[in-house]
Amino acid sequence: MIRHCSDNTIRMDHIPRLSEVLYVGLCRKIGKPTEVAIRRDVLDMKEMISRPVDNYEGIAAMNSGSYREGFRLKSSDIDTMYWFCRFKLITDISQSRIYNTSKHVILLMEDFDTPPGFVRLRLLTSPQNIFTISMCLAEFNGGVYMSGSLWREFYFQFHANDRYFQQKNIRNHGPCVTGVDGTLEFDQAACFASIYWPKQTRDWFDRCQRHTWPPVLVLEKILRNGFHCVPIGSKIVSTSNELEWRLSFSQAEQHLVCTMNHTQFLCYGLLKICLKEVINYRKEPLLCSYFMKTTMFWMIQLGHLIWLPNRLLDCFWKCFKYLIYCVYEGDFPNFFIPQNNMFINKMVADTRASLLQQLYQYYRMGVTCLLLSPTLKSILEPALSSPSFVLSTAEGEFISIADIDLCGMTEIFQIVIYCKHMVDIYLYLKSNDILSSFSCSPYQLLTLQYVKSDILVQLAFTVANNNSSCKYKNVYILDRVICNVLKLAGRLGPIYSLLFLALYYYRTAKYEKALHIIYLSKQRLSEDNIIYFNTVDRHRYIETVGNLPLSKRMNKAWVENMILNNNILYIEELCLEQYWSLQNGTPFLILSPNVMIELLSVLSHYRLGNRSQCLQSLTDLQTLLLCDDNVYALLETRDIAWQILGICQHIVGDLYGALQSYEVSLRQYQYNKIQEATLIRIECVKEQQHRIMQA
Repeated sequence: MIRHCSDNTIRMDHIPRLSEVLYVGLCRKIGKPTEVAIRRDVLDMKEMISRPVDNYEGIAAMNSGSYREGFRLKSSDIDTMYWFCRFKLITDISQSRIYNTSKHVILLMEDFDTPPGFVRLRLLTSPQNIFTISMCLAEFNGGVYMSGSLWREFYFQFHANDRYFQQKNIRNHGPCVTGVDGTLEFDQAACFASIYWPKQTRDWFDRCQRHTWPPVLVLEKILRNGFHCVPIGSKIVSTSNELEWRLSFSQAEQHLVCTMNHTQFLCYGLLKICLKEVINYRKEPLLCSYFMKTTMFWMIQLGHLIWLPNRLLDCFWKCFKYLIYCVYEGDFPNFFIPQNNMFINKMVADTRASLLQQLYQYYRMGVTCLLLSPTLKSILEPALSSPSFVLSTAEGEFISIADIDLCGMTEIFQIVIYCKHMVDIYLYLKSNDILSSFSCSPYQLLTLQYVKSDILVQLAFTVANNNSSCKYKNVYILDRVICNVLKLAGRLGPIYSLLFLALYYYRTAKYEKALHIIYLSKQRLSEDNIIYFNTVDRHRYIETVGNLPLSKRMNKAWVENMILNNNILYIEELCLEQYWSLQNGTPFLILSPNVMIELLSVLSHYRLGNRSQCLQSLTDLQTLLLCDDNVYALLETRDIAWQILGICQHIVGDLYGALQSYEVSLRQYQYNKIQEATLIRIECVKEQQHRIMQA
């Protein structure tokens, strides 16, 4: 099984069976080919849908990093790059002729007398035209330059003054503002974009053509999309490095990762796992995942490896040896600009020697060093203990339609569309219609359908909030239009999207109709074939909806939390919660559809005078919260769930119960940031109790 080689290393990389077992195990851990493709397709579509709104607001955005590449590891953070459309970055002064200096801010990129991979940005337009960022400018050699360090501080202070980010423990990290949103870490970088490639990358372009990787079409796409400059200087100490900006090729890297076959992608993931769980485990990290990505680019482009599932261990081992070689040489060349040694002033004598010694120990162990990783050990151990343990690498043998849909639902339901104004709604709907005519993958079309349902709901309630001045006849027509829009949203969206129609019926005193919708929704949510908060009975799901079109599967069997835009009033009973949630920097109210059903049921029965049914719905809501084991009302929605129970108890006259529920709401994790609303309601209950006692 495992033999000793002449250099005393234990070898597994020559055993195809172990490579295939590792391939399948990593598919289950990192993602199968179809799942990774869905993740990328959905994020691509999200960016395309949002682009017209971003352009209208003058700010462009792009997701980058491992999350955008298709990884969903615990360590995968969400990286976002922002840049202002008004700023135009050029590499030659002759390019400035195509821009209007009264509308655009022109920055000339200068790369003389700067380390490879770094530039200075000289301002060519009048500083008076950009007063808002004038504090980021500095004089140097007779010119005015955009200071990377001052820009970084300006951007950080902008976030620090935002109530939304004040809750996220933000800090400066390299060129980014870093924080934590729930369990996910995020990085945001404000940068400048250019479609003109710098001279420093000409050798890279020639090398790509020589080695025919990436393919010509991908290379052309990379060149069309351009690059960015991010606000961080080189590690070389000098008088001007605070003015320096680093050339960033994140968008190009994203295309390169998407060009990888699945064995290459899993090898990249294997390097990332090894880095986190073996090399950097309980040590000060000297290597980062960007080095693993760069290693993959170099090894793929050189073309010396056979990237097949039964050669995965061999590919990993050769990548690992390249990494050791770079540490030994003290030179890790950037893939796009090899003259940029990314180890400069990072791998000094003592730290490099220590890291080299550590890596050499793993080299002596051979590929069995992977067993030091708990994740990889759990994958490889069964194959090491049983010579007959074999797994097929054919994707169809270890993935079902339920798994694929679960992946698609997880990705699509993370898309949140935030409309501040009617113009945003118009632009989103127009973008949606245009993109629907393009050639799209099935899950991209489903993303468009889901987003359209969401936008239609926001449109309906925005119009409802603005119809106070309508005449009687116009109100009737508008009411019918709003109902039709919400019915269409219910047909397009997931199961819970029909509840927005029930919300509108309750709001307009059509209580019987609201109860009918509530009954239908409750029936659907009680079926055993639904994907409910990332859990599914695979056999029942495939048996009942597996043969339906993808859009019907979402409409009949997909469930997630409801999202209420805090800029839009849905019902008066939640007005206070939405107001304080928005004041605390949270643009949305997130709540369980089961809780919404019981809320509307209690309120509708109460308005109709059906006291027994009202109290039964109230009991059902209380039972749901007391007996649920984080299934029907997830932990992040418990603050609003207990608040809603308190509101219902308060309305029916159970002041003691309402007070208890509000106090429980305060003890929950404040995901929706409604604590001020809770305190106001507590005071209201206490005042009411006091008046009763006085009477």
